[in-house]
Amino acid sequence: MDVTIVPALTMPLLSERQTLLKPLVVIVGPTAVGKSRVAVDVAKRFETEILTADSRQVYRGMDIGTDKPPVESREGIPHRLIDLVNPDDPFNAGLFRRHAADAIARLYRDRRLPLVVGGTGLYVRTLLQGLCEAPPADPAVRARLRHDAREQGHDRFYARLAAVDPVTASRLHPRDTSKIIRALEVHELSGRPMSEFQQRHGFAERPYAALVVGLNRDRDSLYRRIEERIDWQLANGLVEETRRLLEQGYRRDGAAMKGLGYRHVAAHLAGEYDRIEMIRRFKRDTRHFAKRQMTWFRREPRIAWLMIGDSESSGQTAGRIGALIDRFLAELEATSERRHSVEE
Repeated sequence: MDVTIVPALTMPLLSERQTLLKPLVVIVGPTAVGKSRVAVDVAKRFETEILTADSRQVYRGMDIGTDKPPVESREGIPHRLIDLVNPDDPFNAGLFRRHAADAIARLYRDRRLPLVVGGTGLYVRTLLQGLCEAPPADPAVRARLRHDAREQGHDRFYARLAAVDPVTASRLHPRDTSKIIRALEVHELSGRPMSEFQQRHGFAERPYAALVVGLNRDRDSLYRRIEERIDWQLANGLVEETRRLLEQGYRRDGAAMKGLGYRHVAAHLAGEYDRIEMIRRFKRDTRHFAKRQMTWFRREPRIAWLMIGDSESSGQTAGRIGALIDRFLAELEATSERRHSVEE
């Protein structure tokens, strides 16, 4: 049995000096690596809340398929930035950053250490490094591009982006329709490629002093955990949850319903393939998604990576992270004191 032991911290609150330095801890990693369980233990140790950086958990009524931690597993730790919008409401990295910044400011007022946890790399990058000033979304243009994507198919639609913005296209998967639509939208509205806006911005903002911890596992272990989680989701109501969402009128081609699991179950319910094929595709695509997540995070600078072994408990991993956080806060304050001495 996994017995979680979280060392007590004598001073969970930030000092006034530390609060002014705006420290922020982020835990990232691929899907099913175990971020949620470890984050609860870390949050308990530092008496703080969990700010979720997950582009799917923002949707209300989508619980099993997005792997939201059940209330009982949260152990009284508040989980913020989930259940923000309905499945057919628009949501993006800019809105996430706005919600997250408000939550972080509130935690600083309470002298709590903000703890951001999630696998959506763009949300984390936007929070830590800012947004480029590309044109805002245009509903009419976006609706037309969505229609084009359905009519043209993945390969032809992706080729359109490659023709006008090969740099952005090289960073995206041909089936990442939502990001392809956004890049084409930016080009249509401005006449300039998204990559140009991103290059000019440089993602050089640094609103917080951040410690980013990445969790990873051996590939076989991670893939086994992915498959076990999918088996659990299907045994605990994912089919029924998807059917309910469809009955409520949420479209299969909507951004929320195209997420992992929901699109596979919806296709199965529509008779496009049987249950066995649905499970095969669901597991295959989730493994591919985890691989893309790791590719993204490996490009991000300054991530402190921790490998988790199968025999390691969540409490042990949380202890390792806690040690990193203690050192991070001490070094941050020491650096501030040295700068203050030089200025004097």
